[in-house]
Amino acid sequence: MNDSKPLENGTNTILTAVNSINLILGLPINSYAMCLILSGAGGTMASELFFLNLIVSVLTSSLASVFYFAIYCNIKMIAVAWSAIMLFYVSVPSFQRNMVKYKVTVSTAGTSMAFTTNSVFIKLVGREGESKRTKLTSIIGAVIGAVDFFQGTASTFSVDCPVSLGELVLIELEKKALLMAVDWFPNKIEIESPEGDIYHFPIYRLIANGQTHLFKEAKAVPLLVLVWWDIAEEGIPHCMKAGNPLDLPYEVRFTFTKSTEFLFTLSTGLVELNLKCLANSKDTWKTINDIAYVKSTDISDYVREHWKEDAFFGHQYLNGVNPILIRRCTALPDNFPVTNDMLSIHGGRSLEEEMKNGNMFLLDYKNLDGVEANIINGKQQYLMAPLVLLHLTPERKLRPIAIQLKQKPSEDNPIFLPTDSEYDWLMAKIYVRSADFSDHQLNFHLLRTHLLAEVFTLSLLRNVPMVHPLYKLLIPHTRFTLQINNLARGFLISKKGFFNNYAASGGKAMKTILQRSTASLTYSSLCPPDDIKERGMDSVPGYYYRDDALQLWAIIYRFVEGILGYYYHTDAEVQKDSELQKWINDIFFHGFLAEASTGVPQSLSSVGELVKFVTMVIFTGSAQHSAANSGQFDYGGWMPNTPITLRCPPPTTKGSSSQSSMLEALPDVAATANGLSTMWLLSKQSSDFHPLGHYKEEHFSEEIPCKFILDFKAELAEFGAAVNARNQTLEVPYTYMDPQLVENSVAV
Repeated sequence: MNDSKPLENGTNTILTAVNSINLILGLPINSYAMCLILSGAGGTMASELFFLNLIVSVLTSSLASVFYFAIYCNIKMIAVAWSAIMLFYVSVPSFQRNMVKYKVTVSTAGTSMAFTTNSVFIKLVGREGESKRTKLTSIIGAVIGAVDFFQGTASTFSVDCPVSLGELVLIELEKKALLMAVDWFPNKIEIESPEGDIYHFPIYRLIANGQTHLFKEAKAVPLLVLVWWDIAEEGIPHCMKAGNPLDLPYEVRFTFTKSTEFLFTLSTGLVELNLKCLANSKDTWKTINDIAYVKSTDISDYVREHWKEDAFFGHQYLNGVNPILIRRCTALPDNFPVTNDMLSIHGGRSLEEEMKNGNMFLLDYKNLDGVEANIINGKQQYLMAPLVLLHLTPERKLRPIAIQLKQKPSEDNPIFLPTDSEYDWLMAKIYVRSADFSDHQLNFHLLRTHLLAEVFTLSLLRNVPMVHPLYKLLIPHTRFTLQINNLARGFLISKKGFFNNYAASGGKAMKTILQRSTASLTYSSLCPPDDIKERGMDSVPGYYYRDDALQLWAIIYRFVEGILGYYYHTDAEVQKDSELQKWINDIFFHGFLAEASTGVPQSLSSVGELVKFVTMVIFTGSAQHSAANSGQFDYGGWMPNTPITLRCPPPTTKGSSSQSSMLEALPDVAATANGLSTMWLLSKQSSDFHPLGHYKEEHFSEEIPCKFILDFKAELAEFGAAVNARNQTLEVPYTYMDPQLVENSVAV
């Protein structure tokens, strides 16, 4: 019995240590699990953690039982043997000194619900051999599970092999659940070989349970089978086939943050604007001062004060939300019979002289001509197709000098002038501004940014693998585009959506306007250098949209030229790239409906042609969308400046308009409230916002492309500083193309 005494005395210490381990491990595991349950963020993960704690308890209790048995039986050899086993287990790495080690670093996405608590296995495949299927577990991760693959973390592991595998060409990745499957979204895996070489494996996709995923070096399986084309309406760009956001591949859905914020803003917009009590009102506005004006911005305050002024009316067509409609007028359209006798031009100059001098400009809403305006609550709405002549004065102010509200001249379609009565002229401008709302929303905003960006995105996902430089370059500029368009089809342009319920251009009108706008779409109109020249707007003073668009286009062009020039050295390389040619052909067919008259290339034959087209794609989804979207509430927050519908036909004779007839024509209370709420929603920036040029996902690994990205960001920052300095001097700043406020993609 004396021989067993030392062992028995040491056992108390060992058992105390075992129980302490049980407590130390169990308390944080159970506490963390309870936090997950209480927060509602991880019921599945919590269940696995509770089960893990049970396993730890069983193992430590088993260890204690073995020592008790050794003491009771006075069998020293059992204790010695058990200790030897434990020593061998702990010191296994010392027996692997002849093994070569691969350092594997796994980065999990930072978005909510990207983590997993399941087991992850990897196999490395090289040109000279392959590793065993290895479970990725660190010492800490083996105990508390969630650490290794938690969102926003990068964890490092070791994969041991008897000999070097040579150049790595492939990895196999598999995830298996202990109890409940928890999908995982890793960003990338980087592997350092024993020779010191670094291999990059971009993932950026959902890893489901029980499936083996193969990833090549700098390449992953493209999303060729997960997205399909659909035709929502004949005569407009094709879209993605998806019934609701849950039908979208996980890779292209909103992050948890984006989803939560969007749905919250959507559901609380009326409340936030203090308009909830007005949303279903049947009333009309009795006085101009009664009109709802709630949430304001600096610019919307300015709009409310100056909306009646001719100079501000003209300003909006240079620097408002629809700055691509205006063009220089060198000859009047035949259907717009303005004469010198009607006009009073400063300095006594004639209309012909001022057109020759380049001081006359035209707004032509011909795409709205003859559309069947919406019927709301059984009441016919009205949508005009105006012609507007504007004059650039010696004071460098752009002012309207003649307005015809319908395309076809007639006795009941007078040409309104600034010399007419106050309300005749004001009403004419109101009908123009209402027409501009529909043209802006359906043509410039929806068609030319949202729908085209969706086409660019779908074609990329369907045709271009992740290894391709085009994919790496464009994928950040497709972020959230598919889901935001899916939501737009549900909330804005569906049969029960905003346009059908409240806008004059809802119902049949919307389809007609979109089809006509698509038919008039050209490649050159999507490229600011070409578009501005074609519209004769290259020398107009105070045209800040033009100035910023050309600067941003040039910066994006240099960036694209650098990146693509690194990969494509000759035109022949572009011509022989089958994936590239499939991408452009899909865009031509599905986006521009195979119309050669658009000028969109069906194939790409040179590096220069490729650079220009890709520049257009990036510009459209970032800067152009910002120009069309960001200022909606600024210029629409005061409803009379941008009426979404008009409830009365336009005046057919002069002298018949009054404040009373104006109020009768303006949108009713419910339409106003819902219009303001919608524009507020669409103008609101998400906290999950990626500014232009900021790429959080590292798709490029080569040194030179990464340097081009840094140069791109530096150029954008320099340009942004210049924009801010200029805006300090302006009465109405133009901020919509400030790179810090421009999102990488169509995401709202």
